[in-house]
Amino acid sequence: MLSKMMNVGSVLIVAPHADDETLGCGGTICRLIDMGFEVHWLVVTSMQEPDFNEAQILKRESEIKEVSKLYNFKSTILLDYKAATLNSYAQRILINDFYKILNTLKPATLFVPFRDDAHSDHRIVFDSIIAASKSFRHPYIKNILAYETLSETEFNLKPGAMKFSPNFFVDITKYLEKKILTLQKFESEISIFPFPRSSRSVKSLADLRGVQINCEAAEAFMLLKGVL
Repeated sequence: MLSKMMNVGSVLIVAPHADDETLGCGGTICRLIDMGFEVHWLVVTSMQEPDFNEAQILKRESEIKEVSKLYNFKSTILLDYKAATLNSYAQRILINDFYKILNTLKPATLFVPFRDDAHSDHRIVFDSIIAASKSFRHPYIKNILAYETLSETEFNLKPGAMKFSPNFFVDITKYLEKKILTLQKFESEISIFPFPRSSRSVKSLADLRGVQINCEAAEAFMLLKGVL
């Protein structure tokens, strides 16, 4: 079913920040690559001075290289927008960058952040990638799925905001351990429970999503577009 849903073609994981891809769909990434799909990783923002020092920036660059190798991504694209400041850029610039990437990669499936996450970068990335991926310009895009990001998706308390209501699940029982090990590569982003980006939190969410589909561990998504 998963292979039919994803169609024949490559997959693009759109991450506002490095680590979002692992939190939201790390197990699914592993499973898709094991199934033979070409999976590409797009990281939209980066650590930059003066908010981060040179050591932190170099450490993050090293982490991204290591994580890319662990997953065995077909390619890793770094756009290098300043993290937490996407609202200061003209959205057309971001849309244009996404448009060029889609034209180059021609992915069949997009994994994108949930629009109503607490972090404004997630909302802006979502709006921009959706604007850039219209079907009359990119007919090869058959599926778009939104992932949940621990520390962001569950913390949107805005009245009237859409809640994450998954309707598509992936059994990641075989891949949960690798997902957690990969997340631990982002040393500055994780901490001990009850911090949301902790190994225990990630496992707890995978357990909950697994219960929903009668398996040991799962990841959940909102299927926004699906064409068979």
